[in-house]
Amino acid sequence: MTDMRAEISGQGGTGDAGFNDYVQLLKPRVMSLVVFTAMVGLFVAPVPLHPIEALAAIIFIALGAGASGALNMWWDADIDRVMRRTAKRPVPSGAVEPGEALGLGLALSGLSVVMLGLATNLLAAGLLAFTIFFYAVVYTMWLKRSTPQNIVIGGAAGAFPPMIGWVAATGHVGLEAVLMFALIFMWTPPHFWAMALFINSDYEKAKVPMLTVTHGRKSTRTHILVYTILLAPVALGAAFTAIGGPIYFAVSLVLNALFLLGAVRIWRRREEVAEADSYAVEKRFFALSLAYLFLHFAAFLVEATPWANALSTTLGWESLTWR
Repeated sequence: MTDMRAEISGQGGTGDAGFNDYVQLLKPRVMSLVVFTAMVGLFVAPVPLHPIEALAAIIFIALGAGASGALNMWWDADIDRVMRRTAKRPVPSGAVEPGEALGLGLALSGLSVVMLGLATNLLAAGLLAFTIFFYAVVYTMWLKRSTPQNIVIGGAAGAFPPMIGWVAATGHVGLEAVLMFALIFMWTPPHFWAMALFINSDYEKAKVPMLTVTHGRKSTRTHILVYTILLAPVALGAAFTAIGGPIYFAVSLVLNALFLLGAVRIWRRREEVAEADSYAVEKRFFALSLAYLFLHFAAFLVEATPWANALSTTLGWESLTWR
């Protein structure tokens, strides 16, 4: 792996990289999820930020996410070239030189952390710096290639954004921030393992020790079910905090029932059946997982509106919350 990465690093890019190539280097799809969850963490915090400060915080958190993506693509260029899903990324395709990706990633890392600290507070900046380090170094450079628990531990990187948003507004970490972190942290393994089930050949070719490679698909299906069961109380528990409420609880109850049903269907699958129908159930579960996370955080936003607060008061929901 190291030799192959060194070989790629020695290859020059095509020299005709366009604006879109640099945008793709920042992993815009991942960035969009980071921005949304960070925005929710910021908006549901009990201390409102000035709109200009809030906008600045979101922009700098997004830049930090982009920096992580660029550093990830720089380091993973060797395995990205091998995998069909990632072969057309800017660095393995030759559109962007490895040195450019590294330089952009480091520059955006420094810029995003410093500016977030100036726009909000040092704790938020420190959390952003740690998140970039965790994703680029702990996950990308170490865990991803060394253990089947890579996505379990590495999932913390994707779970920090709402906490960073919360801290940017309040200056401290609260119970609600921890629960938003825990929701994403517990959601990440079943989300990624579902994808690993239908792109396992990519991980095998790249020699990435994903759980499907090291323990097989049957074990992975069991792990998906276990983590989905453990996820439900975390998600539902957030309903009984200051950022939850009856609307969030109803949304979470439905989503967790659907998610658990999907995990059970995956667990019951026989491999030959799954392969014969091109892993249709696994792909549907993966798509559901995206909606699952988005709708949970959208429900947090709804609960922060005045009419949702009025509904909670009418129903006496506050008496059920942990305060």
